[in-house]
Amino acid sequence: MNAFTAKNWEEKIVSGAEGGPRVAYAHATFAYSGVLEGESILDLLLFYAGEGYESGGTTAPAFERFEGKVEGREGTFVLRHEYTFDAKGFASTFTVVPGSGTGELAGITGSGTSGGALGEDKMGYTFEYAF
Repeated sequence: MNAFTAKNWEEKIVSGAEGGPRVAYAHATFAYSGVLEGESILDLLLFYAGEGYESGGTTAPAFERFEGKVEGREGTFVLRHEYTFDAKGFASTFTVVPGSGTGELAGITGSGTSGGALGEDKMGYTFEYAF
């Protein structure tokens, strides 16, 4: 099973007020198992619509730098995410940033999805890739 866990999550409001439309920044670290074996650092720019967040959700572009192994090959690469989430959970589609692979992961391309319910210990992902 492809899974990841949040090791930490730090978030702060950049502009706007709690309960109203606002922008926040989040910095997180994740641990991956499955196709991806390793850890990552993720930075998100979050938009909260305000009171409608609970029912209408929000969006967040993000970049994630993965360090570890794919198919036994070791290195790093960067993913570009587009997240949507609400009070129940989140979903993301992502792609490998072209040219971001290093080490044995140089030249990697790919895309995938991730998602889960808020508060879960483990969340799932898919990842289709090529070298």
